[in-house]
Amino acid sequence: MQVTEHDTAPETARELGAFLERRREQIAQRWADAALFRTVFTVSRDEAVEACKAVVDALADVARTGRLEDVTAPGFGTVRDQLGRMSASRTRAGQSPSQIAEEVAGLREPAGALLRADFEEDSVEQANACLLALTVLMGTLRLVVMQTTVHAGEELIARQREQLLEVATPVIQLWEGIVAVPLIGTLDSARSQVVMENLLEAIVAQRARYAILDITGVPTVDSLVAQHLMKTVAAARLMGAECIVSGIRPAIAQTIVHLGIDLGSITTRATLADALAHALTRQGIVVSPRTAGGASAP
Repeated sequence: MQVTEHDTAPETARELGAFLERRREQIAQRWADAALFRTVFTVSRDEAVEACKAVVDALADVARTGRLEDVTAPGFGTVRDQLGRMSASRTRAGQSPSQIAEEVAGLREPAGALLRADFEEDSVEQANACLLALTVLMGTLRLVVMQTTVHAGEELIARQREQLLEVATPVIQLWEGIVAVPLIGTLDSARSQVVMENLLEAIVAQRARYAILDITGVPTVDSLVAQHLMKTVAAARLMGAECIVSGIRPAIAQTIVHLGIDLGSITTRATLADALAHALTRQGIVVSPRTAGGASAP
């Protein structure tokens, strides 16, 4: 039978836990000078020492359970909370998950030096067993921190993507009762959902009767994009607003015809200015061009 995990004797694990508890202060003092803690707690070293103590306590809890290789061991919950915030800070500073993992690996040697000093010369075998257990425990800690760092990075990317979607789909009030969404770039399902949500919220907030979707900046229109547009138009109608699609260039018009997409139920205009003029006219507002002298034409 092949053994895939290191077999740590329960008494060795308990002895490691006792060592971590006994040398808690000394380990914390040495770890506070390590790059992982020093670069995060730059104001107060005492704060770094307290953070180190919390990690040592968590590792001691894990050691006492004997689950040195189990990333789901309860003690690692504190580690995820403490080191997770630190790794997120290091990530924002430009450190990669592998670099952070190396910083965590660097914590083993200071603790190992204290562990070796705790044993008499005639206890070499016992010392080696505890050192091996410490190595296993710190390896699991490294894996936990890497998982936490990667997860934090994924959450950061997801938040940034949401923020970019929000910025890329602004809703502009052009006139009282008229809002517009200038679309630029490709429309996918996620972005189309953001467009719809933002537009409907603006219709309610501005009490808009007309909503303009300007697709001048959309490079291509296929059946999927057309479907998203029609869903947005239908949702706007349910909110009591007439939706106008503007910016349909000749090439896009030909593509729509070739694809057999029926936009007959949607009001369309060639430009955003034409769509705004249509909405103003429907509200009984007449905009007259200025004469050479600056006054409006009669």
